[in-house]
Amino acid sequence: MGKADMKSALLDTNVLVRFLVADHAEHHKQAEKWFHEAEQGTRSIVVTSLVIAETTFVLESFYKLQRSNIARTLEVFVSQRWLKVEERSVLRTLWAPYRAGLHFVDSYLLARAALSNETILTFDKKLENFSS
Repeated sequence: MGKADMKSALLDTNVLVRFLVADHAEHHKQAEKWFHEAEQGTRSIVVTSLVIAETTFVLESFYKLQRSNIARTLEVFVSQRWLKVEERSVLRTLWAPYRAGLHFVDSYLLARAALSNETILTFDKKLENFSS
């Protein structure tokens, strides 16, 4: 099967979390295998913005990781060219406001607005201050 015939697989949050935190040996090993296959070009993995959003939430709320660590790790992850990352430019741009204390979705909106010359309609004063 050539690259053109390869069926894409959507990445689920639990695979990414298990890969990053390695708290379940069997799942971590399987995730590593899938990512290695993608890096070698024998598997096509699609990463959505929703999965990155949920991953930040899980790492921050359940695993109590610091935003700076989450941002650094996910910045590197979404930059991997062997992954099919939807909205890669937005996901690579949103980490500064996230590190500064904005929620992921607000950071996403700021990055998208900046990259696409859109405005944000919001009642959130903190977001409003970032977007002015």
